[in-house]
Amino acid sequence: MKQGNSSSFEIGIYTLADIGPDPLTGHTVSAKQRIEEIIQAAQLADELGLDVFGVGEHHRLDYAVSSPAVVLAAIAHATKHIKLTSTTSVLSTLDPVRLFEDFATLDVISNGRAEILAGRGAFIESFPLFGYSTNDYDDLFTEHMDLLLQLNKNEKLTWSGKFRPPLNQAEISPRPIHNQIPIWIGVGGTPESAVRAGRFGVGMALAILGGNPRRFKPLVDLYHQAGREAGHSSEALKIGVTGHCYIAETTEQAKDEFYPYYSNYWYYVNRQRGFGMKMSREEFEQMAAPDTALFVGSPDQIVDKVLQQHELFGHTRFLAQVDIGGLPFNQVVKNIELVATEIAPKIRKALR
Repeated sequence: MKQGNSSSFEIGIYTLADIGPDPLTGHTVSAKQRIEEIIQAAQLADELGLDVFGVGEHHRLDYAVSSPAVVLAAIAHATKHIKLTSTTSVLSTLDPVRLFEDFATLDVISNGRAEILAGRGAFIESFPLFGYSTNDYDDLFTEHMDLLLQLNKNEKLTWSGKFRPPLNQAEISPRPIHNQIPIWIGVGGTPESAVRAGRFGVGMALAILGGNPRRFKPLVDLYHQAGREAGHSSEALKIGVTGHCYIAETTEQAKDEFYPYYSNYWYYVNRQRGFGMKMSREEFEQMAAPDTALFVGSPDQIVDKVLQQHELFGHTRFLAQVDIGGLPFNQVVKNIELVATEIAPKIRKALR
């Protein structure tokens, strides 16, 4: 078994655990099978030497994971080296104490491999589920992030805020293996989110799902500016890029194989938001063009896109989402293998 690469550029896999029908067969897997396959995918990523594996949080029947920490704990026992992160934890509607203690427990179980990627999520069903108002959308996230960072630094904490009961010399247990858990903020495209991540001095994970990646460069600049102004070191200001990915021997093969699943994915995701239209092949071709952010193509094309974005952002982490739209698990496995054996070595060599 290979150990994860220790270079400064990390490469990994993440999943949101969506449950969608295979558009070619109509078959939909159960939540049980989906979670079992996610654990198998993490094992494979670990065995092949990838650096990070992420699991996202949703509170809907068309997603299999509502508790990333629980699934990552199962993965921790099935893996040895790979870092384990949420992608994302919906911090606005999570109690920061519960979130921190869950991931500190994961950190102990995994011998120091836990991370938290906090975000505001793509859906709002968690607000009524946990008794929060969407009117407090931004204030909740800011207060919860502030508390989460203080919990990460202190074994005992006295704290008060607007949205949860105060803490009075509360003991925060267990403590992480390596003093603190790495914390990131997921940013989807708003300047306010980039500035917030910089002020907090945490990593910024850019979700770049389409279009020209150059449009995210101003966010990176704002992030660094805000971080410097808040007194954070350049070492604390890390950038990651996450995106949808499908790889085949040639770019045309990749597009032919992936189009039905990618069109299917956006159809049911947009239908959840109240509008569902099928993506045409022409629209897909535009999204997958060489100058766009969608990682669909041959291994060399994916490498080129990652390196082009590295020139723009100077990021140190790339996470690929390779299991969307009802894609059969055997094709997910093939993509993980290609990321690890074809893409990661070329990126690492180029950036060494």
